[in-house]
Amino acid sequence: MAEVEEESPSKGGLIKIILIVLIVLLVAVGSALGALFFTGFFDEKEADAAEEAIAELEAEIEGTDAMQMPETVSKDVVEEEKFKPTYKDFPQPFVANIVGSRKVMQVTLAVMTYYGEKVTTKVDEHEFAIRSAVLDRLRLVSEAELREENFRRDLQEELALIMNETLEQFENYNFAAIESVYFIGFVVQ
Repeated sequence: MAEVEEESPSKGGLIKIILIVLIVLLVAVGSALGALFFTGFFDEKEADAAEEAIAELEAEIEGTDAMQMPETVSKDVVEEEKFKPTYKDFPQPFVANIVGSRKVMQVTLAVMTYYGEKVTTKVDEHEFAIRSAVLDRLRLVSEAELREENFRRDLQEELALIMNETLEQFENYNFAAIESVYFIGFVVQ
C-alpha cells in the first residue's frame, strides 16, 4: 500500500503541472492576441490606406491641371466639333542682321491659338519678352541657312517653341498655347 500512496501524489502533481503549463500558455496566447488586436494588426492593411491617399492626390492633381488649362474655343458644326483658331499679329516687324553678312532680315509674324483671347491677351502682356526671345533666334540665322529648302518651315516651328517657352516661363502654362507661327512678311536685303 505504501507504493500506491506514493504513486497517487505524483500523478496528482503531474496533472497540476500540466494544468499550470496549459493555463500559462493560454494566458500568453490570449495576451499576444489581445495586444495584436488593440494595436490594429487585424485592421485594414496600411497598403490600402496608402493606395487611397495616392488616388486622392492624383485626383487633386488632375483637378488643378484642369483648372490651369483654359477651355478651347469651339465652333458649332453640324456633324462634328471643330476648334476655332484665333490669330494675333505682331504690329511691328522683327529686324535682325544675318550672321557673317551685311544683309538684314525683316520678318513680320502672326500666331495662331485654339485657346482664344485667353492666350492672345497673354501674348500682348508679354510681347517684350517674346520679341526678345524671337530676336535672339533670328540673329543666329546665316546666309547658308536662308538657302536651305525647309528653312522657313523649320524656323516657324522653332519660333512657336520659343514663344511657348516664354509664355510657360511667365504664365506657368503646361500646354502649348501657341499652335502655329506664320510669316506675314519676310524680306532679306
